[in-house]
Amino acid sequence: MVRKLVMTTVLAGIMVAAGPAFAAQAAIGSDAAACSSGGPAIRVTVDGLKDRTGELKLELYPANEADFLKDDRDLIKEGKFFRRVRLPTPPSGPVVLCIRVPAPGPYALLFTHNRDGRNKFNFWADGAGFPSNTKLGRSRPKVSQGRIVVPEGVVSVDIHAQYLRGLSGFGPIQGG
Repeated sequence: MVRKLVMTTVLAGIMVAAGPAFAAQAAIGSDAAACSSGGPAIRVTVDGLKDRTGELKLELYPANEADFLKDDRDLIKEGKFFRRVRLPTPPSGPVVLCIRVPAPGPYALLFTHNRDGRNKFNFWADGAGFPSNTKLGRSRPKVSQGRIVVPEGVVSVDIHAQYLRGLSGFGPIQGG
């Protein structure tokens, strides 16, 4: 019994000393509280960023081809769901974002890395990614690439950022 208590105390001390290495990375952004309070929300871990400039953005659309990537003003005017979370790119460390959803169900999620700070996607410089992590290529993405089903609570997804890579279109950067 004493040995078990000593081991538990030692392990607790190691965890406190190690700090974030033992804790789950906290989500950042205006919807971060939705991930820490149990949702419904999507927790997105992004890797493969080309650099740490500009801003990051998550956009959530209805999960159908007609509404996917449609202008947010049109979706809202039509009474359809749309949500956006935008934040400066963190200078270092893991990138974990959160976006809340109105209710459990299917949605389509888009991640973008707006490197030049303008409020318009720059095909030549900016990055993008979807939950499917399939190579984006040159054509307009399909809703199936962004589709995600959110249960009660929080669902986690990893997205690999992709950037223009010559004539073959978008893909992950080497070593990213």
